[in-house]
Amino acid sequence: MTQGPGPSALWLVRHGESQGNVADARAHESGAVRLGLDVRDPDVPLSDTGQGQADALGRWLGTLPDGERPTAVLSSPFLRAATTAQRAVGAAGLDLAIRYDERLRERDFGAFDGMTAAGIRAEHPAEAERRALLGKFYYRPPGGESWADVALRVRSLLATESQQLDGERLVMVAHQAVVMVFRYVLEELTEQQLLEVDAREQVANASVTRYESDGSGRLVLTEFNGVAHLDRADEDVTEEPDVPAPA
Repeated sequence: MTQGPGPSALWLVRHGESQGNVADARAHESGAVRLGLDVRDPDVPLSDTGQGQADALGRWLGTLPDGERPTAVLSSPFLRAATTAQRAVGAAGLDLAIRYDERLRERDFGAFDGMTAAGIRAEHPAEAERRALLGKFYYRPPGGESWADVALRVRSLLATESQQLDGERLVMVAHQAVVMVFRYVLEELTEQQLLEVDAREQVANASVTRYESDGSGRLVLTEFNGVAHLDRADEDVTEEPDVPAPA
């Protein structure tokens, strides 16, 4: 997406592995219809593995040359993202204040919050059929958001923050769907192109998707879903989705 003022570099980071990711994996293995969580989605914390991933991310950021380290941090206010941002900034030794913006929050799953794919198919078969008809990008769960709805949030954030963040090297800590929709907006992808990327590669926890300004106000993708910093730190690379597809 061609822009005027804006960051000189942008790192999009998915939060570290959360206890919700772990619960989803266990529910999937057992065929359960719901996740075994007793907190609301905004309050789901990181797992122990997620904490280690966030620390590894920060240690890597701290090794970058002074002229390449982040100068600004925005985060989703959801606990798993906020904690990832806080631990990464601390481990990097960066003297930066983290700003929280609800436009980076997780996609709202509405009536399906806390349900597994098996549960959605069993309890809401008509919605599973409607999702299959509309497709992943435009399908909106009852009371929830589609990826297209998330795109509106992303466009709003870019439009209002570009002037304030002009020239900054910006880290944004968010969620799987939000990272993917940033690609859709920044690269002006079509729905089909975005879904092809999504089908090929799962966004890993604490991964880095990086854009650099080409000097003309355009942010150009230089890395997608990078996890080398996790490999170097001997941290597990986890890719559990934030929510399963109902069909």
